[in-house]
Amino acid sequence: QVQVVESGGGLVQTGGSLRLSCVVSGSSFTGNHMAWYRQAPGNQRELVAGIDVRNNPTYADSVKGRFTISRANTRKTVSLQMDSLKPEDTAVYFCNKDRRVHSALFPWGQGTQVTVSS
Repeated sequence: QVQVVESGGGLVQTGGSLRLSCVVSGSSFTGNHMAWYRQAPGNQRELVAGIDVRNNPTYADSVKGRFTISRANTRKTVSLQMDSLKPEDTAVYFCNKDRRVHSALFPWGQGTQVTVSS
């Protein structure tokens, strides 16, 4: 049974930093392109950062230069370092396969809430 568990969210002031982590269990990991997504109330889930099997990252324009995605295949983890946070980064953050590459995703985890106060 595949399980995705995100952690590391919290409340932070504008300009602060958080580091999110995601652990995948019950499935192969190395061959999957992975990504972090976020969903704010009333909005669709958007992809904010992706990392391919060769550790090449891609970022949405809204987070470029502020967020850094990384992966550790031996631990089946994907991390998202978020710096210079803004109130508009407030959302629930999820990780999963990169939907631009994979049509079949893992079951979604519960996500981790990030709240940035102004």
